Amino acid sequence: MASSQSSSQRLAVTGVVTFYLVAALAMVMANKWVLSSTDVPLFFLFTQFLIAVVLFLFASALRFLPDKLAFSLDTCKGLVPMVGYGVAGLILSNFTLKYVDASFYQVARGLVLPFTVATSFFALNTRPSFLILVACAVVTLGFFIGVFLDSVPVSALGIFFGVSSSMITAWHSVVIKKSLNVVSGSALLLSWYTNLLSAAVMIPIFLFAGEGPAIARLLFNFEGSLSTEASVAQFRTFVYGSAITGSLGFLMSIASLLSIKVTSPITHMISSAVRGVAASLLGMWLFHDIITTGRATSIAVILLGSFYYTWVKHQESQAAPSGNYEKLEHRQNNPNEPRIILDIMGQMHS
Repeated sequence: MASSQSSSQRLAVTGVVTFYLVAALAMVMANKWVLSSTDVPLFFLFTQFLIAVVLFLFASALRFLPDKLAFSLDTCKGLVPMVGYGVAGLILSNFTLKYVDASFYQVARGLVLPFTVATSFFALNTRPSFLILVACAVVTLGFFIGVFLDSVPVSALGIFFGVSSSMITAWHSVVIKKSLNVVSGSALLLSWYTNLLSAAVMIPIFLFAGEGPAIARLLFNFEGSLSTEASVAQFRTFVYGSAITGSLGFLMSIASLLSIKVTSPITHMISSAVRGVAASLLGMWLFHDIITTGRATSIAVILLGSFYYTWVKHQESQAAPSGNYEKLEHRQNNPNEPRIILDIMGQMHS
């Protein structure tokens, strides 16, 4: 009996981690594929949110979800800060991916960990240990190696967006901890409200950003600026990319509920490391990115610092009096777990 339960648990962990790995890689690659050819990155983000909302409603109607979806204006008001930071972070993250290679994306957003630790200190009075600061220093060193020692020219605008998105993601992770209380700790409801409100917020954003004419050209080829063949190809890329990333974002929302239950921080960190390396290799294969010695060293150092951070947090959790401390830390300190938008969208934001 015990052997059977252990085998089932290992199978569950393997299934969740494998799905997260494949889905996150597909998200990054699909995003890069569309963002490399579209003039409407904000409208693209809106369609991803909208598809996730539709799938939530469809799944709820078929009673596939463990919790019933709800809508409350008071809850919406309580989630405004989280949605604001989340949308800003994803916009900046998408622009990062638009201006840098897929293989450099992890480097450009490499300061998420140091910024998160710093934000937790100032906003939550969470004092990091000396070893945590060492881990952050290693990650920061890896970032600077990639920025200054890479022989391949890197877009300064892409780096700016990457650093900015890392800062916003750090604040977002802090706000999430408070937002979970608004939905009574339900990660599913948090995901539902996040996608719904984010879709609503994106409408005035992409209109005020001046994407209206470009959207009209994309959907209807107004002004005849593109040949029929080119217009169809661009539209097809946009539709396929939106469908893939929107659907994967929804599925990752569901999978995250299992991930919180069956995976540990170390397992999550290992899968994140594999995902980062795989993303670089796929970028080299699909988009002909160049992996220089400096870039490879940067990624390796960032991963080393991240591994060390996870190990230190694990050791600290083992020393805590409560046996549930590790799961609590995993849920609260990793912005990718309760946050069901996907950052991923990289971190969909990984």
